[in-house]
Amino acid sequence: MRDGVIEVSPGRFRETFGRSFEDFVVGHIYEHRPGRTITDTDNVWFTLLTMNTHPAHFDYEFAKKTEFGKPLVCSPFTVALMVGMSVSDVSQKAVANLGWDNIRLTHPVFAGDTLYAESEVLEKRESKSRPEQGIVTVRTTGRNQHGDIVCTFSRTMLIWKRGCGPVDD
Repeated sequence: MRDGVIEVSPGRFRETFGRSFEDFVVGHIYEHRPGRTITDTDNVWFTLLTMNTHPAHFDYEFAKKTEFGKPLVCSPFTVALMVGMSVSDVSQKAVANLGWDNIRLTHPVFAGDTLYAESEVLEKRESKSRPEQGIVTVRTTGRNQHGDIVCTFSRTMLIWKRGCGPVDD
């Protein structure tokens, strides 16, 4: 294997993603790219899909009367987008998400903003009940195009060890 590619037979290569449990190092920071520009359509669809009826997300006339003067991006969309941006790096080889903690929304997000995310490894340990897996906790930070931190959260995942599970198939 080299740089996310394995040779599955002579002259035939398969792209790989994610980290096995052994690849995580406490204190390392993984930058997730590419960034993602949020559109008005993203915001309205997510808001309606999740049945969020707060007009600050999709009613322009209502939003004009708020302190922001325009619709806010629905905050669960910001979290979901940041999780999605991190999957190929930190949870592509996960068995399961075990939880999200300390979600903080620290700056408003609007349609037209571009988000970038990074994750720092906070903890890792062997699973006591699953010898082929380990538990990893990361803190993910999202910034907009100006570098403002818009959201942070911690996420704990159960991750396959190298050579185990369906992810290395």
